[in-house]
Amino acid sequence: MIDRSDVTAAAARVAGHIRRTPLLEVDPAPLAPAARMWLKLELTQHTGSFKPRGAFNHVLAARDAGRLPDAGIVAASGGNAGLAFAYAAVRAGVPAEVFVPETAPAVKVARLRALGAAVTQVGTRFAQAQEAAAKRVADTGALACHAYDLPEVCAGQGTLGLEILEQTGGDVDTVLVAIGGGGLMAGVATALDGHARVVGVEPERIPTLERALAAGRPVAVDVSGVAADALGATRLGDIAFAVATRTGVRPVLVTEEAIVEARRFVWAEYRLAIEHGAATAIAALRSGAYRPEPGERVVVVLCGANTDPSDLA
Repeated sequence: MIDRSDVTAAAARVAGHIRRTPLLEVDPAPLAPAARMWLKLELTQHTGSFKPRGAFNHVLAARDAGRLPDAGIVAASGGNAGLAFAYAAVRAGVPAEVFVPETAPAVKVARLRALGAAVTQVGTRFAQAQEAAAKRVADTGALACHAYDLPEVCAGQGTLGLEILEQTGGDVDTVLVAIGGGGLMAGVATALDGHARVVGVEPERIPTLERALAAGRPVAVDVSGVAADALGATRLGDIAFAVATRTGVRPVLVTEEAIVEARRFVWAEYRLAIEHGAATAIAALRSGAYRPEPGERVVVVLCGANTDPSDLA
């Protein structure tokens, strides 16, 4: 479990290492009836996603505690978390090794290597990459960097929620975030607890939060679909489940078609090239899966842009 003090500590720790990303107010009419609506442009974060927030908090916390080994860090990732951990490791002066599924997008693998990370592709799912990474940690003594189920990682992601409160002056009712393993949701819901509600948006083909809430615990789900490269965790994280049940995070499911349409809409309307994982949150509004109440003030997190934009022209 994490609490708000962990998020505020993370904000102090990562200050100067991450970007304070823009909050863009938009006309709500093309998305859904609402009093006000904003897009949190986390796609402009270092490495193109929100992930450096948690990566820096985890790596710097280990360094400050004298637990950052010369062997560096080992991470498993569908792409975005690996990029973030590789970036943080380089800035901390230690090597990084990242295990990714064989299905990881070529653009993400190329960027990992450009950052200087050693990249190993294994299996077709995140869980297989995670298993291989755990073995390498045991063999080398490197710092284990889980993509979404570590307290420092979740707390670091929560700094995004603190920024939203500051940028809106606290005048926000609802924040929509996409969910894979749930690290972003866990951090943001912790930061906003008592201030605003969080809605977790999931692809119908990867319903980790919905299934966990139904079962009373995180359970494995099948993974497929256009957003699998970013949201392809096979189960919700334990921290995310604890936070969701404590704060009342509501799951909303969206179709493949809605995700694809939302991504194209964001390009056509705002000229922002986002990945399908990020489009998932927008899809909840565009498809009507989430309908704001009259007068509701809504923030949608656009969480990543590591995508091939050639099909958006």
